[in-house]
Order: sequence, then C-alpha cells, then structure tokens
Amino acid sequence: MTLPLSDARPPRPARSQHVFEVVGTERLTPHLVRVVIGGPAFDAFIAEADPAKFATTDTYVKLLMAKPGLGLRPPYDLDALRGELAPEDLPVRRTYTVREIDAAAKTLAIDFVVHGDEGVAGPWAASAQPGDLLALSGPGGMYAPTEDESVEHLLIGDDSALPAVAAALDGMPAHARGLAVIEVGGAADQLELAHPQGIEVRWVHRGDAVAGERLVEAVRGLPRPAGPVQVFAHGERTAMKGVRAVLQGWGLTRDDFSLSAYWALGRAEDTFQAEKRLPVGDLFA
Repeated sequence: MTLPLSDARPPRPARSQHVFEVVGTERLTPHLVRVVIGGPAFDAFIAEADPAKFATTDTYVKLLMAKPGLGLRPPYDLDALRGELAPEDLPVRRTYTVREIDAAAKTLAIDFVVHGDEGVAGPWAASAQPGDLLALSGPGGMYAPTEDESVEHLLIGDDSALPAVAAALDGMPAHARGLAVIEVGGAADQLELAHPQGIEVRWVHRGDAVAGERLVEAVRGLPRPAGPVQVFAHGERTAMKGVRAVLQGWGLTRDDFSLSAYWALGRAEDTFQAEKRLPVGDLFA
C-alpha cells in the first residue's frame, strides 16, 4: 500500500530507514512467499520502536522499494532523488504485516502475496536472495485479540490479510472461541494455521469470482453472534464495505471491530492510497 514519493502530496516527517538483509525465503503456497530479513539493522529497529506496537497482532512496517533496473541501493536519499528522477521512478512505500519477530535470531518474517509480475513488492519477494537489502520504517499496529472469555472472535480477510489473521490466531489465549473466514484462490493457497481449539478456520475459495465477492457472501450467511464479539476484518476495499454493512446490520458499532482496506480491485497502489481521503475510500461512507 503505497504512494510514489513525489511532491504531489504534502511533505511528511522523515522516517528512519532501517536497512535489513535478506536471510532466506520460503514459498508457502503458489502465491505466498515468506521473506526473512535480519542483520545489524534489527537492534536499531527494535530500540527506536514504540513497544506497544509489538503487543499488536497486526504489527506492520513500511517497506521502501526502488524500481528494478535503476541501480538504487538503500538507504535512499529521497530529497536528492526527487531532484534527479521522474516521479514514476522514485522509490515507493508498501505496507506489510510482520508475520513473526524472532528476538533470538534477530529477524523479521514478512509474507508477500505474489501474482507473477504484478506490482513491485511481490516480484521482489519472488526473486529475493540472501544478502539482498530492504529498507523499512515503523512499526505500526492497532489490533490485538482480547483475553476476555465472554467475547467471541470473528476474523475476516483475503490473501492480503492472511499474515495478520495468522498472527492473530497465534496471539489468542487458549480459551478463545470464534471463527476465522479467509478467502484465497483455491485449495493450494490454504495454509496450516495454528489456532485455539475453540476457533474454527473456514476457507473460502475465490476461483473465478471477483476478489472478495465470495468472502462477503460467506459473511452474509453467518448468524449474528449471540454475545459480545470482537471482529478483525481486512482485505479488498469493496469487500470490506460489504462486510461493514453486515456487521452494522448486526448492531455492532465501530468499537466492536477493526476494519481496513489493504487494497482495491482495479486500482494501482498510488491511486488506492490517494482515494483513502475521498468518499470512495471511506469504508463507512
């Protein structure tokens, strides 16, 4: 989720760039690649971070990625590059969930959805090799599963939200109960997810349907939880609007759920980000 770093947007405070090294990669499914990064940058990243962000299960970082073929190496002098490169050649930011932090190994694991040559981050992850460099800033994060035994959990997401859903399941207490509904392309895209015994993981196969369509259908078919519920729903923008309508139809308020669009069908990343400030990008409009 990113925008080209051009003068088209108001300037923001400079973010610290932590330059990690690729330690290894793993193809989890045909369309999901895990990249493990580490190196000397780990200690500074942890030291500068807000510790509260590591208590969330949707902890994310902002990746700063250069266009292939330009020969740019991180850290990037963004001010200098704005004066040297065309706007479309400037490094771009992508937001990704940190799937796992290994304090002993001093590494971060980040899972990337890969669909051929689409985008910047996916192709980078698919071809990443040990020793490759990756600049990032952060972390951020807002959601963590409650430990209240009276609350039922409902996790809703597509491929893009799968790392955050998996991390949430990892972070739940053993007594947690509820349901995770996850849309992926097909059976080959499912993962073995660790989860409490009281949580059901239900996979929805997209097949040839429009992204998010079958996810929304599945949520519409759910009964309204009988008691208090905590919802984590993240994925494609139009689908999240459909999910929001269901949740509000149940009588839930915005305090009951974490709802966010990670991407929008038919939108390039810069357009998607810009639209967040417009009515089309408002999930509650």
